[in-house]
Amino acid sequence: MLRFCCLGSGSRGNAYVVEASDSSGATRVLIDDGFSPRELERRLARADVDIASLGAILVTHEHSDHAGGVAAFAMRRDLAVYATQGTAIAARFDERVRRLHRIRAGVELRIGPLQVLPIEVPHDASEPVQFMLSDGERRLAILTDLGHPAPAVIAMLSRLNALVLEFNHDLDMLRGGPYSDALKARIESDLGHLSNSQSAQFLQALDRGHLTRVVAAHLSQTNNRPQLARQAVGGLCMPVHVQCDVADQALGLDWRTVGAP
Repeated sequence: MLRFCCLGSGSRGNAYVVEASDSSGATRVLIDDGFSPRELERRLARADVDIASLGAILVTHEHSDHAGGVAAFAMRRDLAVYATQGTAIAARFDERVRRLHRIRAGVELRIGPLQVLPIEVPHDASEPVQFMLSDGERRLAILTDLGHPAPAVIAMLSRLNALVLEFNHDLDMLRGGPYSDALKARIESDLGHLSNSQSAQFLQALDRGHLTRVVAAHLSQTNNRPQLARQAVGGLCMPVHVQCDVADQALGLDWRTVGAP
């Protein structure tokens, strides 16, 4: 069985827990940690996750809303951390993490029954990746912080059953909003963040034959609204068996099982 939950999603902190289980038991990993240790522990407890059940932390990139809490939590709990060389250097994990494992995009790794494929993505960070995870039967991809709907990323996602995808901003809200011109330009750039329309383009181009769940994530609290993200997904006329959710900054998203169509 493969399932996941979101502990929080947005510019003030991101973290997910993914669990794969087989006859020998369950393996849980944390993907990203943009929270203080105390706040992360509070959110794990809310999700009914025993901290001792976590086997590792997978890190997508060094930005503080994704990696700001990784080193402190990993050292406190003696957890292994998996990150690319670029991320490890930029986040100073060499100095602050005892059990550091370097990974490379396109090279699969295994953690118990969990198969993990790091995927190279366009974003303004040092060697960023996102992750596709599988228990051998079901596939889940967690893809936030992409600058544009890159065909190379889409091509990596065959036979996907569940997708957590960035719906960062509504373009009109961003352009008319309070951010500086420089920040607006960064967000709109090919190394920034996906707009609702770009995320819809991503979904439109994806092979959705096995897809059963889509989660809109990493919504900007200033430049987006959940109903706008839902409208962008709804405009694609997704099959009725595809469940759509929105991950929240404060509440995250409760456990969801990755199922077959």
